[in-house]
Amino acid sequence: MLRCRLHRGREQVDGRSRSEAEAGVSQALEGNRGHRPIPQVPQPDVLREVPEPPGYLSGYARDELLRVAPSLHRIGCLTVLDLSCFAVYCTTVGRWMPYEELLAKMAAGDPATAGLTVRTGTGSLTQHPIYRVAVQSASDMLKYAAEFGLTPSARTRVAGGIAAALAPGKFDGLLG
Repeated sequence: MLRCRLHRGREQVDGRSRSEAEAGVSQALEGNRGHRPIPQVPQPDVLREVPEPPGYLSGYARDELLRVAPSLHRIGCLTVLDLSCFAVYCTTVGRWMPYEELLAKMAAGDPATAGLTVRTGTGSLTQHPIYRVAVQSASDMLKYAAEFGLTPSARTRVAGGIAAALAPGKFDGLLG
């Protein structure tokens, strides 16, 4: 939403003078009128094959990598530079899953509180420490998942870059 206000007698739109704001809008509508080269952002190398899980990943983390990596590779979201960050995401999944399984077992044994609370030394109820750790692990996992477009809201952000990279150009196939 654009905010207009007067600043020292001049009208401003979102902190810029009216002419600067209008220039940005007209450039978006009219394209590159000055025909100056548009700087290209350097892109890392895309992996030729789906990467093998690193040796330090095991259990659920390894399973997550094997489950998600082929899809990310297919749409070009997994590059050489992303492997460590993706491994961190897989590690957080590997930490989160056992806590959720443990909470499910505790819920089966405690139908009243579903295993989410525990009695303290004074007899009052408080959140179970495992529940707190599971919530924090899930929060960490979702932060890393968003970086790779693995959540619905993050996919809308990442989809623009993917569509631009995968979409055929206007003149593709023109020259044999």
